[in-house]
Amino acid sequence: MRIGQGYDVHALVAGRKLVIGGVQIPYARGLAGHSDADVLLHAICDALLGAAALGDIGIHFPDSDPNYAEIDSRSLLREVGKKLGANGNRIVNIDATIVAQEPRMAPHVARMIGNIAADLGLQPAAVSIKATTTEKLGYIGRGEGIAAQAVALIE
Repeated sequence: MRIGQGYDVHALVAGRKLVIGGVQIPYARGLAGHSDADVLLHAICDALLGAAALGDIGIHFPDSDPNYAEIDSRSLLREVGKKLGANGNRIVNIDATIVAQEPRMAPHVARMIGNIAADLGLQPAAVSIKATTTEKLGYIGRGEGIAAQAVALIE
C-alpha cells in the first residue's frame, strides 16, 4: 500500500466559469488558471501521482504547454488513472476536502464523486469529498481563492 497527498489553490477572478470536481457551479467568479483550474481534480491528480512516485501534475501537464490551455481537468484525471494502471498500481480510495468560503459545495458533492469515480473506474464508495470554510479567515475567507487537498491510497 502507498499513500500520496495533493494540494492546489487558485484565485477567484471575474470572467471565468467555476468548475470543481468536473461540475460547473453557478457563481459570479471562476478560478484563474491555465486549464479549467479545477482545484479538486488537480489535488487528486497530485495525490495519485505522489502515491505512485510519478511526480506531480506540473511535470505531466505543464502550464507552459499550449495543449493544456483551458483543458477540462477531467481529461487530466483520466490520463493520471491510465498512468497509474500502466505503472501497475490500483487505486484503493481517495479522500479530499474543498476549502472555500463560498459558494456552498454541498449541493454539488454527489456529482463530483460520480465524476471522479467514473473517470477513474472506481465505485463511488471509494471517493470521499468534503467541503469546509476558513471561518472568514485568510485569503480563502476573504473570497480571494479556493483550495483543495487530497489523499489517495493505492496498491
